[in-house]
Amino acid sequence: MPSSAVADDRPLLVIYTGGTLGMVETEWGLAPGGDIATRLARALDALPPGRGALLPRHEVLAVDTPIDSSAATPSDWSHLAGMIAARHHDHAGFVVLHGTDTLAWSAASLAYQLQGIDRPVVLTGAMQPLEAPGSDAADNVALALRYAANPALQEVAIAFGGRLLRGVRARKWHTRDAEAFASPNYPLLGERVGDDAVLYPSRGLERQQRGAPRFELANYAGLDDGGVARIALWPGISARQLDTWLTAPALKGALLEVWGGGNLPDDPDLLGVLARASGEGKLLAAISQCPHGPITPGDYAAGQGLATAGVLSGDAMTPEAAFTKLVHLLAQPLPDAERRRRFLTPLVGERL
Repeated sequence: MPSSAVADDRPLLVIYTGGTLGMVETEWGLAPGGDIATRLARALDALPPGRGALLPRHEVLAVDTPIDSSAATPSDWSHLAGMIAARHHDHAGFVVLHGTDTLAWSAASLAYQLQGIDRPVVLTGAMQPLEAPGSDAADNVALALRYAANPALQEVAIAFGGRLLRGVRARKWHTRDAEAFASPNYPLLGERVGDDAVLYPSRGLERQQRGAPRFELANYAGLDDGGVARIALWPGISARQLDTWLTAPALKGALLEVWGGGNLPDDPDLLGVLARASGEGKLLAAISQCPHGPITPGDYAAGQGLATAGVLSGDAMTPEAAFTKLVHLLAQPLPDAERRRRFLTPLVGERL
C-alpha cells in the first residue's frame, strides 16, 4: 500500500533528539550541530526527484539539549512520550530523529507508553551526518516522512535503510552498515520498492477505533538509577554473583538472558537466589541469548527451575522490548499479580 495520502491537512511533526544525523565535523571530531530545520530542508531538497518529490508537509522541533543516544535514560523515554502525547491532536503523524545506538530501546519504550496511538510514530536516524558525502541521513528521513504520512500505520515503527520495522521487534544489528536494524522474529512492516514506500497492512497492529488513545505516561525517573538490571548468564556464573545483582537496594526488576530455549545451570543455590528475589516482589523475566526463536522453559530439565523460581517467560521478545516493558510496568502503581499478567500479555505486538 503506497504511503501517498494524509488523512487530514495537519502537518507531521519531526522531533530532533540528537544523534549522528545532526552532527557536524569539528576539530575535535563529530559534535552536535545547530539549526537542524534549515539543514534538514537543504538535505531533503538535494534528494533525487523520485525520493524527494511530494514529501508531506512537516514542522521541525528540536529538544533543548540534543544528546548522544548512548547517554539516554528511562527519563528521556518518558519525556519523549510526553512530547508526542501533548501534541497528538495537532499533527497527522510523528517522526523522531534519534541516535542509532539506543534507537530501538526508545522505540520499544514509546510503543508501551503510547498504546492505542491512532497515527504513525516513526523513528529514524543515520549512520552518517546530514552533510557527509554519501550520507544515508536524508534518505532515511524521507522514508520516515512518507510512512508517517500513511494513516494506515497506527503504531511505533523504525524506518531505516529502506525498510520499516515494528518498534518493539527491532534491534540494532550492525555498527556501520546502512541497513543497521533487523527484526529477528517478526517480518518487515514495509519497505521501499523503487521510489515508493510500501506498507504491508496485514502485518501491522489492528486499526484503532475512534476515541481517546489509551496512553500510559508513567514517570520513569525512579528507575533511572539501577531500577532494572539486564543480566546475561555466562558459563560459571555463581549464586553469589547473581545475588549481588538482585539484592541491590534500588533494584525492582531484572531481565535474565539465559541459554537456548530457556536453560540455566542446575544449581539449587542459583535457583534459590531467583526464587527469593521473586518472592520479595522483584519482577524477573527471561529471554534467550539466541537472537532468533522463543524460550520454552521446561522442554529441558535444565529449564524447569525458571518457572519454579517465579521467573516470567519473555517468549521471543528482543532484549530492548523486554527490558523497556519491565521498566514500564514497574513505573506504574500496579499490584504484583497485575504486573506479571501484563508482562505475559501482548500489549503492542511485542510477543507472540
